Amino acid sequence: MIVRWVELFSRIASRLAVALFGGGLVLLGASAPARAQCVDEALKQQLVGQRAYRGVVPRLFQKALRHELSPMGGWYAGDISDGAPIYGGAYTFNFTEDLGLEAGYFRTRQRFALLRAIEQRQQGLVDIVRADDNPIQFFTGHLIWSLAYGKVRWMGGAISRFDFYLALGGGATVEPGDVGLTGSGGFGMKFFLTEWLALRLDVRDYVREQKRVQLGVEKVVNDLSAMGGLSVFLPFTN
Repeated sequence: MIVRWVELFSRIASRLAVALFGGGLVLLGASAPARAQCVDEALKQQLVGQRAYRGVVPRLFQKALRHELSPMGGWYAGDISDGAPIYGGAYTFNFTEDLGLEAGYFRTRQRFALLRAIEQRQQGLVDIVRADDNPIQFFTGHLIWSLAYGKVRWMGGAISRFDFYLALGGGATVEPGDVGLTGSGGFGMKFFLTEWLALRLDVRDYVREQKRVQLGVEKVVNDLSAMGGLSVFLPFTN
């Protein structure tokens, strides 16, 4: 009798162990897809984040609907005249992040070192080759198109944003006794230092008609200017 009870208990224990083992396998099989799904979701979020980083990055510096004041100065290289300092300023209204309208005023002097040397050597030709240092004033208007936006690290330190832009327009050139039309175009960069301040670099080409009445010279010239300055944005915050 005792032997039968022992056999019965051993059979029940073995069947219970088999049932528990089978239940454990079922639970493991059910949790494996859940864990796999969690891993897939995490990988998906990581890939989406990397894709967003590689794509269009929101601009930290906003220009749209802001005013821009830019005092500038640099060097003016004439086509048939000598180089001279140039200075002035520009006002820009930025309609969007990509487009703006600029009005500028710049002043320089027109010098002719060769004619001055001839005048010093040949005093009898003074009336013909008189080489006065004439002031030149440029009144210009340009359409500004920001072609590219990026960021740069300065000497391994802080990271700042910049714009690369194109300028196309024209205006008037005022010389003593003469006012003429001028076409102008160029390119430049702006490095944004704060929310309201930027470092600006510009290269412009002025296409105009230049006259030297004494010498009978009338020529279309391409005068170049390279300038740098600061841009102040209003309002002061994005």
